Amino acid sequence: LRDHDASQHLFQVSSGLDSLVLGEGQILAQVKQVHKVGQGVVGFGRNIGGLFKHAITAGKRVRSETSIAAGAVSVSSAAVELAIMKLPKDGILSARMLVIGAGKMGKLVIKHLIAKGCKRVVVVNRSEERVSLLQEELSGAELIYQPLTEMLSNAAGADVVFTSTASETPLFLKEHVENLPPVAGQVGGTRLFIDISVPRNVGTCVSEVNLARVYNVDDLKEVVEANKEVRQKKALEAQMIIDEELRQFDAWRDSLETVPTIKKLRAYAERIRMAELEKCLSKLGDDVSKKNRKLVDDLSRGIVNKLLHGPMQHLRCDGSDSRTLSETLENMHALERMFNLETEISVLE
Repeated sequence: LRDHDASQHLFQVSSGLDSLVLGEGQILAQVKQVHKVGQGVVGFGRNIGGLFKHAITAGKRVRSETSIAAGAVSVSSAAVELAIMKLPKDGILSARMLVIGAGKMGKLVIKHLIAKGCKRVVVVNRSEERVSLLQEELSGAELIYQPLTEMLSNAAGADVVFTSTASETPLFLKEHVENLPPVAGQVGGTRLFIDISVPRNVGTCVSEVNLARVYNVDDLKEVVEANKEVRQKKALEAQMIIDEELRQFDAWRDSLETVPTIKKLRAYAERIRMAELEKCLSKLGDDVSKKNRKLVDDLSRGIVNKLLHGPMQHLRCDGSDSRTLSETLENMHALERMFNLETEISVLE
């Protein structure tokens, strides 16, 4: 991708349009981090820096001005929505929930479960500290800590098992699951394993067990597809904002060509202001107080700024009006001729 296509792609990524879960906030945080890390790095100059600033603005606007971030906006929330889809109506309120792993993803799963009405969640984790801290953070629900050694016994008493650990090998295989007691009929009669780990914590062989269903990150697409029509509408609204921000970025980038002229015009005006100010103050003599000298200086600056405001506006192109780049450049060349600004190059140097 090059030029406009590359810019549009970054804006879409920043806005969450290219994410598996539409509008997820994590990608915007990553774009912000790239912009932060890029400061001062060779090659990450004014153009690239401006591109990322506009992309971040687009991402913020899309999330605040559309409902794109409503519902499942992360893998963790999509996992909870998938569980709701697979359980009977209101099953989320009575189903016994087990979350294995209290890291960042597991913590979000727990928060989303509680937000959906769960009052009790069993959490299996290496240490109790994380679970205790999370319990302090959350109110209105009970978190039950269990060590990893009790994982299988707790799975026996769970209707839905979420797995989110960094384990390199599966935690659940067919032989672990086939002897677990059956799940009650009022919650569907089938034990759900929702695995959001990479690599997977639940072996594919578990799906061979009768009355057990395994879902992984790939299955989260089903959550996304469930609201396809709504998502497409949100994406269209988001694209309109992206197009607007792209126009403003293109205009800003193009207007960089006028920056040297703006500097020369300001230098020209400042040179005249200082010369005339000196003449004025010398005529007034040494009796002029510091306060009055400052008043005269401020007056001269105010006059210059007001006189320059109109010409400067015609040299700046931010995409907010119908002025084209060619018109802006025409204004630039006209000002250079009127004020003989080419001679200001030597002054600036």
